[in-house]
Amino acid sequence: MSIVRRSNIFDPFSLDFFDPFDGFPFDFFGALADPRPGVASDASAFANTRIDWKETQEAHVFEVDLPGVKKEEVKVEVEEGRVLQISGERAKEREEKNDKWHRVERSSGKFLRRFRLPENAKVDQVKAGMENGVLTVTIPKEEVKKPEVKSIEISG
Repeated sequence: MSIVRRSNIFDPFSLDFFDPFDGFPFDFFGALADPRPGVASDASAFANTRIDWKETQEAHVFEVDLPGVKKEEVKVEVEEGRVLQISGERAKEREEKNDKWHRVERSSGKFLRRFRLPENAKVDQVKAGMENGVLTVTIPKEEVKKPEVKSIEISG
């Protein structure tokens, strides 16, 4: 069991959707609908894509685990309102009619994660690279100017 949760409803920067059944040990409804037990459904395939976000002195760095995904299958975008969106899809393996599946745990399908970036992120200088199944998105930081305080003399 992980001590650190991947999303927090109180985190103003996380735009993940709340799933009340996340982490529930049994999927009764999915098991009834799926003729092959143990096979991940497309609907929840990459719902649990793991992303680390750290802030260094120079930048915000996102690291995304995407094993088996090619860089051509991933899209990194910054939307209006300073929202970083990372999306993509891993193709499902072709199934042969003669194959007998014993267990399928590797997920396939689409994924989408969104994060609201803080004011100090230079959204026009985003860089992304992928190596060994890990996507790294680096967003440089700019120095946030402190508001100038002007003293007002009180008359009277």
